[in-house]
Amino acid sequence: MAMNVPAAGGDEDEAFNSTINTTPLVDVMLVLLIIFLITIPVVTKSVPVQLPHETNIATKTKPENIVIAVDKAGNTYWNDGLLHDNTDLLNHLKGRAGDDPQPEVHIRADKDTLFQYVGKVVTDCQRAGIVKVAFITEPEHGSAVQ
Repeated sequence: MAMNVPAAGGDEDEAFNSTINTTPLVDVMLVLLIIFLITIPVVTKSVPVQLPHETNIATKTKPENIVIAVDKAGNTYWNDGLLHDNTDLLNHLKGRAGDDPQPEVHIRADKDTLFQYVGKVVTDCQRAGIVKVAFITEPEHGSAVQ
């Protein structure tokens, strides 16, 4: 910061010049701007990968596919038929796991279903040796499909 001080024998009418010299401040700001413009492209580089595009694939309904539904009370349904317990589900899955080609299991669960009920179905599919397990969901209303 610079200011002018009057000489020892000068007029008393002259006031102090208390303005700030902004030239060094502008110089520093321009240097910082140049440094940021040079370093930002280097920082944003990442591993080159091709990201997948979002697609909405319609469910291919095959007669051999198994649809397991779970309602919010935890009741399990095998192709619209009520199962009594998880051992019944496991026995049904083991019976179909040996089919060639092996059927896909599509799980439909109510949005208010506790995860433990759906987790039991997935665990039974793993125990039976089912390879393909899918979850059936509804797309959000108002979302655009590309």
